[in-house]
Amino acid sequence: MLSGKVALITGAARGQGRSHAVRLAQEGADVIAVDALTTPPWMTYEQAGADDLAETVRLVEKEGRRIVARQADVRDFAALDAAVAEGAAELGGVDIVCANAGIFPPGALTWEIDPGQWRDVVDVNLTGVFHTVKAAIPHLLERGPGGSIVLTSSGAALISGSHFADYSAAKAALLSLNRTLAYELAPHSIRCNAICPTSVDTPMIHNDNLYRMLRPDLAAPGREDIKAPFQEKNLLPVPWIEPGDVSNAVVWLASEQARYITGVTLPVDAGNALKC
Repeated sequence: MLSGKVALITGAARGQGRSHAVRLAQEGADVIAVDALTTPPWMTYEQAGADDLAETVRLVEKEGRRIVARQADVRDFAALDAAVAEGAAELGGVDIVCANAGIFPPGALTWEIDPGQWRDVVDVNLTGVFHTVKAAIPHLLERGPGGSIVLTSSGAALISGSHFADYSAAKAALLSLNRTLAYELAPHSIRCNAICPTSVDTPMIHNDNLYRMLRPDLAAPGREDIKAPFQEKNLLPVPWIEPGDVSNAVVWLASEQARYITGVTLPVDAGNALKC
C-alpha cells in the first residue's frame, strides 16, 4: 500500500510511535525515526531510552525496510531539522509525516501547574509539532506533488475535564494547526489530518502516578485496578485501545485510499467523545 514511501515519525522509540513505524514498514514504507530519549525532571514516568529506539530499528528491519534513527528533541528545531535532512538524504525524501512525539503531565489544577512544566508540555506537544512540520514540509514539497501529514492530537482536545490544562490546551491547538496546514498545503496535493485517540495502552497511562490519581482508595493500585475508571470514559466496553488501532488509522490516512481526506479530526476513541 505504501511501497516506495518514506515516513518520518517523531516519538518513535516506543508506544504509538514504534507501532506506527512497524505498521508503515509492513505496508512498504521506509522510516526516519526520531526520539528525544530524555525525561524532563518533573515527569513521573520514564521516557524512552536508547535501547527502546534500537528495538524500533530492529522491528522495522525485521519487516525488510530501511530505517534511519536519530536522537533529537522536537523542542530543538536545529537538531530535529538536521535529523530529518539526514534521513531524507539517505532514504530519498519524505512522503509521510507522523508528528507523534508527546508527553503527559502528572496532573494538577490549572492554577497549581508549575510554569516550567507548562512550558515543557506545550513546547513538546504543540511547538514540537510545529518544528516537525517545518522541518519536513520542504522535503515533502521537493518530493511532491502529494504527501500526507498526520498530527497526533488527543481525545483530551475534544472533551472537557480537570487537572490537565497544559496537555489539553496543547492538543486542542493542534486541531487549529491541522486545518491551517490543510489549507496551505492543498495546492501541493499534500494532505494534513489529526487523530484524537482515547487512552492508549502505553507507558503514558500505565504508571504509578496515574494509577494513584485514579484509585486514591488503594495503597498500591495496579493495572487491573484502573480498568473500570478508564472504561467509564469510553462508549464501547473497553478501558483503552491498542497502539496498533491508532497505527491502522495512520496507515489509512497516509494511503491513496484516503487521497481526498484532508483537514479532518479523526477520533479513534471507542466513543470517548460521545460518552463524555
